[in-house]
Amino acid sequence: MVNAVQTATPPAKPTLPGRKLGLAWITTPLILVAFLVTWTLYVDYTGTSRFLLPKPTAIGWALLDLIQQDYFWQAFYITVTEILVGFSLAIVVGGVLGVLLGSSRLMDQVAAPFIIASQVTPKVALMPLFILWLGFGMESKIAMVTLLSFFPIMKATILGVRSIQPDQRALFKVIRASRWKRFTSLELPAVLPYLLTGVETGSVLAVTGAIVGEYLGGSEGLGALVVKTLNALMVEHMFATIIALAAFGFVFYGSISSLRKVLVRWHESVAED
Repeated sequence: MVNAVQTATPPAKPTLPGRKLGLAWITTPLILVAFLVTWTLYVDYTGTSRFLLPKPTAIGWALLDLIQQDYFWQAFYITVTEILVGFSLAIVVGGVLGVLLGSSRLMDQVAAPFIIASQVTPKVALMPLFILWLGFGMESKIAMVTLLSFFPIMKATILGVRSIQPDQRALFKVIRASRWKRFTSLELPAVLPYLLTGVETGSVLAVTGAIVGEYLGGSEGLGALVVKTLNALMVEHMFATIIALAAFGFVFYGSISSLRKVLVRWHESVAED
């Protein structure tokens, strides 16, 4: 008989999350620096006009100038308000619809064609309707944010509701658990990881929805500021505004992602990160 000790496979060494994080802190700045250097060399070598592609240093100075202007922070405030209000509505709408459609196959079959139609229709075509109904103010942009970001939240919630097995529900009936007990011990732990994953995905679309709305029908906000700087041939400031938008989107997504990891740190999807 072969000795069990000799044939046993040694356990794999666990991957420490700190190593991944530490590697990202090294590789990200290096890649960014390499990208900026390549960008600068390309502009110098090809002689590209600053109206087409300014140097990173010129954009940096424009960004520094931009953040000192009151109109920039006013535009920033408007865009962030549109995103936060519209995204909050998307979470409510997506969560409620997800629970209802996930709990009823019949309701899902009836509502699915209309919900899918709202998503496959180009949002550029819907924005004029929002402007017609809600005006050129923040309301039409909030509607665009909600429409664009509720769908992944709803789909994820549906998956969460349907992930609860019938025998799990039967067990709670057998022990005569109260409705509150079933909610806190079965339904909420099952649905919450899916819901927050949908929220994390929807956060990216929320930023996109606000900017698209401001591009197409607005005179305020960072999206409108991009258009204004382009029309004024202030290309460096246009790039700087785009960078500011990207920075906010990155922080917004990172905040939602971190919140998900805190709220469902016990779930396997977080443990694998």
